[in-house]
Amino acid sequence: MFKGKTAYVGLLLAASALAQPPAANAKVAHAATRQAMLEARIAKLEARLARMDADLAAAHEAEAHSAEVASQAVASAELAATQANAAAQTANAKSSETATKLAVLAAKPQPEGMRVGSTTLKIGGYLKLEGANSHFNNGAVASNTLGRDFYLPQTIPTKSATGHPSSSTDFTAKQTRLWLNLDTQVAGHTVKGYLETDFQTTASAAANVTAGGSQRTTNGYTLALRRAYMQVDRFTFGQDWTTFQYAPALPESTDYVGATEGTVFVRQPMVRYTAPLDKGLTLSLGMENAESAVAAAQANSTTASAVTENGTDHLPDFTARLVWASKHGEVSLAGLARQVRAESDAGKLVNNGTGITATGLGGSLAGKLYLNEDKSSDLRFMATYGQNIGRYVGLNFAPDAIYVPGSNSLSNVNVFAAFAALRVPLVDKLRANLMGSYQNVQYAKGLSLAQDGLFSKRAWSVAGNLFYSPVKQIDLGLEYRHGERDLVNHASGTLDRVEFAAKYSF
Repeated sequence: MFKGKTAYVGLLLAASALAQPPAANAKVAHAATRQAMLEARIAKLEARLARMDADLAAAHEAEAHSAEVASQAVASAELAATQANAAAQTANAKSSETATKLAVLAAKPQPEGMRVGSTTLKIGGYLKLEGANSHFNNGAVASNTLGRDFYLPQTIPTKSATGHPSSSTDFTAKQTRLWLNLDTQVAGHTVKGYLETDFQTTASAAANVTAGGSQRTTNGYTLALRRAYMQVDRFTFGQDWTTFQYAPALPESTDYVGATEGTVFVRQPMVRYTAPLDKGLTLSLGMENAESAVAAAQANSTTASAVTENGTDHLPDFTARLVWASKHGEVSLAGLARQVRAESDAGKLVNNGTGITATGLGGSLAGKLYLNEDKSSDLRFMATYGQNIGRYVGLNFAPDAIYVPGSNSLSNVNVFAAFAALRVPLVDKLRANLMGSYQNVQYAKGLSLAQDGLFSKRAWSVAGNLFYSPVKQIDLGLEYRHGERDLVNHASGTLDRVEFAAKYSF
């Protein structure tokens, strides 16, 4: 903006120099010099102003770039915050899901044992020593027989006139038990297996062990099968407690059974279907091994007829059980329907002859009622009644039926049996059990005393024990029992037994 004015001043000075004299020319020259200096200063100012304009433009450009960078940074920060928040929510969700899964796993009992392929195996059982001092008031029971090992009322001697009191002391570890539990996942189904054994049910060591093990030397006894079955979904195939029996009702005892004469007690092969009907309500239906145990009517009043397994059955035994369980206890109602069958020839029982049959029907009510919240105290009970069901009750205390040669028929035998047991905690680790048991047998009225006089008519027992468990796996028990047996002809006998047991469960 100064260039136009400078040119104009220059023209005026030049014109003045031409018109002026030399003196004036000197002034003009001096003025020109000042003009030149002024122009130089003006040029410097213009250059400085140009640089200032450039710097200002650069500053504006830098400020605009900084604002853009800042805006991008804010956007990036917001994006990062959004992503972090989403990641946090995802992490929280996964953490919550993981916690839920862990809680479910923690709540679900984890299988114990060892893994073999897809099968989990668990070994358990117990080691048990039992020592008993038995007193029979009317005779003796042979050594190495079941009646010496545990309470079996049908073995109590009943010689009313000629019997003499006898006492015996026995120690045994035959009740030691071993079991194997198997659990396998197969095509989305759970297959369970169970195998259980002990050494108790062999009647005689000398008769069952090579080289004749006995109490005098090795005390070797034969391993016996108790239970062996598999479960696939709702079906059970194999040997187990009969469906007609409710095993959880059995009382706690140092004895092998406890309330023998009053309980249903059978283990046998079967096919069973079990289904839940409602909350706490379960139905089981079974077809089980049939085996009729028939005794022939006595030829005279001095010879007892043995109860024998006929092995000529044609139909399985049919069983059913309905169980209701709640926090207050468990109740079972069971039914049994069967055909009792034997074969005869010329007035004798044989294995290949003319078939004769009788119908067997029975019902059993059993349960366990809890008396406190932690279920350490309970009342257990069972009551059973039936016709021709002898082998199912009291370990075959009475025969299923009586064969009458004169009519070549089977005479009915009715049985009533019951027991009750009370379990009460006393002090820490110490508890008591009281139990009473009873069975009564009713034979057909058409039989004479000579025909059925030596058959068992009635048995009852009472027992009380104390159990001390210093640790969870060890039980020490002391028990006293009194039992009596009566025959149809009124002969009787008693048993008094003091028993000690020590058991280590694993």
